[in-house]
Amino acid sequence: MTLGLGGAAAATAAATAALAADDRADAASNTASGAVLLAADEFDGAAGSAPNPGIWRFDTGAGGWGNAELQTYTDSRRNSALDGAGNLAITARREADGTYTSARLKTEGTFTAQYGRIEARTRIPRGQGIWPAFWMLGADIGQVGWPACGEIDVMENVGYEPGTVHGTVHGPGYSGTNGLSAAATLPDGAAWADAFHVFGVDWRPGSVTWTVDGVAQRTVTRADVGSSPWVFDKPFFVLLNVAVGGTWPGSPDATTRFPQQMLVDWVRVWQQS
Repeated sequence: MTLGLGGAAAATAAATAALAADDRADAASNTASGAVLLAADEFDGAAGSAPNPGIWRFDTGAGGWGNAELQTYTDSRRNSALDGAGNLAITARREADGTYTSARLKTEGTFTAQYGRIEARTRIPRGQGIWPAFWMLGADIGQVGWPACGEIDVMENVGYEPGTVHGTVHGPGYSGTNGLSAAATLPDGAAWADAFHVFGVDWRPGSVTWTVDGVAQRTVTRADVGSSPWVFDKPFFVLLNVAVGGTWPGSPDATTRFPQQMLVDWVRVWQQS
């Protein structure tokens, strides 16, 4: 997944040539701003095949994941697989015994980023108790724990807010409900699950800016955390998951339909030259 800086220009040109027209426009915009494509997964492959193991690993198991979540994460193709149409499908299911399964993919141990534009084009799922996320954790989490490692939530949605997505940074002194957040809301009652959208962060030394479909939403800076540590000047790894239930979204109810899928068209990491 990682491309050497020495070959970045050639790799960007080759990758851009292989993209669809609308994606080439996005790539051209990034390139014009002085960014080079360092890493990408386009999720091309046969239906039912596994996500690229050279890029993605899995968190597995239950236990609530610190948020009273209800799902068990698995590495089964029933919960994460390519759909054959250029997407990764992360599928949350209600099993026959009434339990829930889903998937949480991460690049921990395979790829990290430090600064740049980190983006994913996704179509999120919907429904009460459904909690999709595209996010990042500090690669030193195993040594310093959370929230000292830092967390950048590029996009989260809770099912009871179908028209709103959230971006948040968490660190020591500003974690959980005290995280620094941005929200984007669609007009006229539209839902984010109705179409694909590009969610991203423009991450620079001392600042994080959230973007939705290329439009900046909010910038947080070192000054915003006051006397607390700014923990975002180091490598982070990427995560994609769909949680079920939890303290924020609440549990599924009679209106929630399963299975629910988050489709991910691509993930791309651009570095500012």
